[in-house]
Amino acid sequence: MNSLVFFSFMVTLLVSLVLSARYPYQQVLQHSRIRGRQHGPNVCAVQKLIGTNKQYYTNCKQWYQRKICGKSTIISYECCPGYERVPGEKGCPAALPLSNIYETLGVVGAATTQLYSDRANLRPEIEGPGSFTIFAPSNEAWAALPAEILDALVSNVNIELLNALRYHMVNRRLLTDELKHGVTFPSMYQNLDIHVHHYPNGIVTVNCARLIKADHHATNGVVHVIDKVITAVTNDINQVVETEESLETLRTAVAASGLNTLLESLNKQYTLLAPTNEAFEKIPPETLNRILGDPEALKDLLHHHILNNAQCSEAIIAGSSMETLEGTSIEVGCTGEDLTLNGKPIISRKDILATNGVVHFIDELLIPDAAKTLSELGKDSDASKVIELFQQAGLGSHLAVNERVTVIAAHNNAFKDRTPSVNRDLTNLLQNHIIKETLSSKYLYHGQVLETVGGKKLRVFVYRNALCIENSCIDAHDKKGRYGTLFIVDKLLTPPTGNVMDVLKADNRFSMLVAAIQSAGLTETLNREGTFTVFAPTDEAFRALPRGELNKLLGNAKDLSNLLKYHIGDEILVSGAVSQLVRLKSLQGEKLEATSKNATMHINKVPISEADMMATNGVIHAVRTFLHPPAKTQERGDLMSDSGLEIIKQAPAYSKISQRSARLVPTYSKLMSRMKQ
Repeated sequence: MNSLVFFSFMVTLLVSLVLSARYPYQQVLQHSRIRGRQHGPNVCAVQKLIGTNKQYYTNCKQWYQRKICGKSTIISYECCPGYERVPGEKGCPAALPLSNIYETLGVVGAATTQLYSDRANLRPEIEGPGSFTIFAPSNEAWAALPAEILDALVSNVNIELLNALRYHMVNRRLLTDELKHGVTFPSMYQNLDIHVHHYPNGIVTVNCARLIKADHHATNGVVHVIDKVITAVTNDINQVVETEESLETLRTAVAASGLNTLLESLNKQYTLLAPTNEAFEKIPPETLNRILGDPEALKDLLHHHILNNAQCSEAIIAGSSMETLEGTSIEVGCTGEDLTLNGKPIISRKDILATNGVVHFIDELLIPDAAKTLSELGKDSDASKVIELFQQAGLGSHLAVNERVTVIAAHNNAFKDRTPSVNRDLTNLLQNHIIKETLSSKYLYHGQVLETVGGKKLRVFVYRNALCIENSCIDAHDKKGRYGTLFIVDKLLTPPTGNVMDVLKADNRFSMLVAAIQSAGLTETLNREGTFTVFAPTDEAFRALPRGELNKLLGNAKDLSNLLKYHIGDEILVSGAVSQLVRLKSLQGEKLEATSKNATMHINKVPISEADMMATNGVIHAVRTFLHPPAKTQERGDLMSDSGLEIIKQAPAYSKISQRSARLVPTYSKLMSRMKQ
């Protein structure tokens, strides 16, 4: 118990210390400091990506996952920013001695920047008085530059190298608490802006270069080490599109949609996932021409490629859902060095920074549901098999044109045993899976009636854990297309063909039940409008009764009626609504208990042999045995038997043939003749 209390205390302390930091970077740094405290003062825990020199301060989630971009990490411990080790002492007890920026560059792992500052005659300025911030590329960042670019900079040290270095500087002291998301600061090269982004996971970028060592104080400013050499940004997103040859088709689409103004705007930061010409060429011509010729679909297509914030690749260390301008989300993640969209590594060029955001080139078009026909929606979904059946049945026109309909599409799992052959009956059935209007499942209500193109009327049933149309229950979120909606359901639905009595009479399995219902005087009840669930004993259930007990069962209209009423629920319950225990009141007054086991519905623990025979006033589920009402205590204290049959045994009337109702005789004779057969 004491260890549990201590653990709770430590968790509470950890959370409170982390939350006390104001900004994400400070929060992850504080988390790393807490994780490293067992190794001494001012020790920070860092996660190092195995096989690289990349390391990160991380939050709790990354700490426990031990992965960055799906790759394993190891934990190491080093001095927190601004501290150093002292021989013979634990941890990092000593603050780094303050010196000027030039000297500090050599201490924090930016010796190449220090060297180039000397060559470019920048050294006197960053050794002298003032208050500067320098975003210093690491030694590895300089080494990663293409040789021709580095040669050009170094060979012209008095101009290009100096200009490049001054673009990495700001003429004031900036710590990470001022490096807020989306802010810009004028650099010391022609006042061209440096673009800062501070992400919720604690990563801070400058022109999409990640701060890897931050907040190193100097006597004349601050040094932040970054993982890239940055260059000046002058183009907005629209200008990037206009100047790139590989974006010619995108350029045409942007102009046709009038999106230029948005991509030029400096009021907000965006990320453009820019499809290349190659990406457009992968789309079937008929689909592409349809979208390009439809202003609304084209707008949705382009907006789906624009994220609502500027997202640099260095800030992505795990998958996360990001909202697009179109309103839906894209899963942006990474696998090793590759960025992924919806799990696919389709980003061919990343981090083209613009004055109003970031551009990433992608080699696959992301077509949103809102720009697709129902046919295209279905082919890319878990209902692809039934969509193919619609096509084979000659109903594809409802799914491919601008007809505003809702298609009720059975999940592929409904056909795991076999796919039905297309014939007239299936065609008629599929017609009744197409609703004559565009619907959203969140606006459906209990008792609502939907009209199909096949002329049938379908009912909506709302349950605690299910939303069903007739006997099919919605299995996934709606897929909203350009004109219509796709409801993916668990099975093909069965439109009602008549009332309960009509359905029972049409099925030879229930001939004895029909006769019993007539004998008990329940025919009128089951013919009228209502909401019944009938657990219908088959002829097999009747034949399983001993003949003497059957005689007694049919010998008293009142008790027969009570027994049959116990098989009738007073509301409609389809099998797809039974995912847990559901109690249903019977017409007899007692409760029935419906459960589901191994994908089979049970009633009072009796398995349903066939479920969901739909009727206009209810639903029928076949059972191969009679249901047993619960035992009741009579006033004299005697317990009645569990079964309706034994209740009948206790009734003395059953021993006297003369007390039988005269109208039972013909029905009884019919039943007995069937029993002999």
